[in-house]
Amino acid sequence: MRRPEPDPDSPEARGGAAAVLPAGPPVTGRAPLDRRRILGAAIEFIDRNGLSALTMRRLGASLGVEAMALYRYVPGREQLLDGVVETVIDELYGDPDVHVRAAGGWQDFLQRLAHGVRRIALAHPEVFPLVATRPPAAPWVRPPLRSLRWVESLLTALIDSGFSADAAVAAYRAYSSFLLGHLLLEVSQKGVQISPEDAPEGVPDTGTDLSQYPLVVELEDLLSQDESAAEFEEALENLLGRLEAVRREGRVPGE
Repeated sequence: MRRPEPDPDSPEARGGAAAVLPAGPPVTGRAPLDRRRILGAAIEFIDRNGLSALTMRRLGASLGVEAMALYRYVPGREQLLDGVVETVIDELYGDPDVHVRAAGGWQDFLQRLAHGVRRIALAHPEVFPLVATRPPAAPWVRPPLRSLRWVESLLTALIDSGFSADAAVAAYRAYSSFLLGHLLLEVSQKGVQISPEDAPEGVPDTGTDLSQYPLVVELEDLLSQDESAAEFEEALENLLGRLEAVRREGRVPGE
């Protein structure tokens, strides 16, 4: 049986996880503690233990300090989570394959950005639901692209390429919805808890009687194959094709 090709967006295929601010060793003596280091430690903690396990006390312990020492830099857990989201999205700026400007055209820009966001989701699957659910900087900012700078770059790329204002906003919404839906589904399939209430403990039950479903049994091997990378690419290309029609016709989808 042919070995599957590595997912090109996975941390393994890219030589390691996305660049996270390293937490470093526990604080000793007068070793510096700052907001940047705390946020890096929080991301590492969530990656290892899951979001529900994160408390200020546990985070402080991972840094070798009391929880009270953290409050000088982050007022509380909510502000800490906001900082985690901001830091993870800012990893896009360190991704050499993601461009801030659409030098290669708007489709190339959106394709690169989409894969950059997917690389973040795959590198930090336990963090990504937080990216999807935290209150945005403004009510019209849509996850997962939560950074106002990236939203500005995206809208600029579209309008400079001939999208009307209405079509650019519609494209931004469709693009955000595509990324959010696909990537949340993908990380949930890896066992990540999307919300505190909806994920049962333990592994999925595999003892279901399939005798009444002969086609499911026959196709089980195919159904079990992970085609996430190919599905993401195909859906992204289909979306970009539809947005090109919107740009040419100067209309908003659904009109």
